[in-house]
Amino acid sequence: MFGLVNGLAKHGRLSPQEERFKDENHAWFHANLIDPSDVDPHVYDRVLNPKAAAWFKPTATHLLERLPGYLIILAARDVECVRVEMADPGKVIYEDHHQVVVVPYATE
Repeated sequence: MFGLVNGLAKHGRLSPQEERFKDENHAWFHANLIDPSDVDPHVYDRVLNPKAAAWFKPTATHLLERLPGYLIILAARDVECVRVEMADPGKVIYEDHHQVVVVPYATE
């Protein structure tokens, strides 16, 4: 979701209000969430960890509460998003209190 909004911003497709929302919320997430690639620079390496993706833990409600604004931006551009919940989304390659990064089992 963050990458999709970043892509829209990169191509100049966000309104000034949406750009402000993105900047403010990205800064909030940066201050309140560990970036897994700061801990392990190879976590998102496409060769070592193909299709690696971060998942919020269901207990990270303070993080999940900030996502609807991103969804509104994407929906305004017909970018479909669905919430997916899985007990075991793949091989865990990073974990902290709020998130896991996994490689889906199908790509191992």
